[in-house]
Amino acid sequence: AVDSAPGAPLPSSDLATAFLANVLKNKGTIDCVANRSLAVKALADYIYRHFRSHRLVAGNDANLAAMPWREAGVLPRFGTIEPGEPVTVSYALLGIAETGATVLRTGKANPAANNLLGEHHIVLVDSARLVANMEQAWAGLRQEMDRGGRPRGLNFIAGPSSTADIEGQLVYGAHGPRHWHVVLVGDTPPTVLEDARRLAGA
Repeated sequence: AVDSAPGAPLPSSDLATAFLANVLKNKGTIDCVANRSLAVKALADYIYRHFRSHRLVAGNDANLAAMPWREAGVLPRFGTIEPGEPVTVSYALLGIAETGATVLRTGKANPAANNLLGEHHIVLVDSARLVANMEQAWAGLRQEMDRGGRPRGLNFIAGPSSTADIEGQLVYGAHGPRHWHVVLVGDTPPTVLEDARRLAGA
């Protein structure tokens, strides 16, 4: 079992299941794959399903540059999103099970605009980079900064952009991505997607 104190109790003792369940509760969508080759194929399926295209925008993050894009025929443009480009992909530093948030570094190689301006924002998260709560996240970020220095900024993203209209109805995509898709990459229980959806009531 995972000790999630001092934050809120996790919906599951398995970090991956708890994280994905909270992503779903935050109105995100999820996928889970064993390795980066399968991650690229999952991205290709997601993009083609929505746009009948395999094009997306990626930052110059070393993790994204190392992805085997050609295996799935995905055509990333590396750089900052421009008007008319609907899909961006980012690679998270951490995933936080307590909140379902992804933590993203911003800077020259990781434009903040890519996290905030696309209609569809896809985030890849390594299962080994999941933490139980915000306290563990900040501890991990301090270790990261000790090794590699401070990033220009950090984005904590826990759902698609939303705002409430005058009647209190939530509207998605008003000030940022309308769709937020999280792909967990690495070793997870075989029933993780089924369990996460059950816990989230999805």
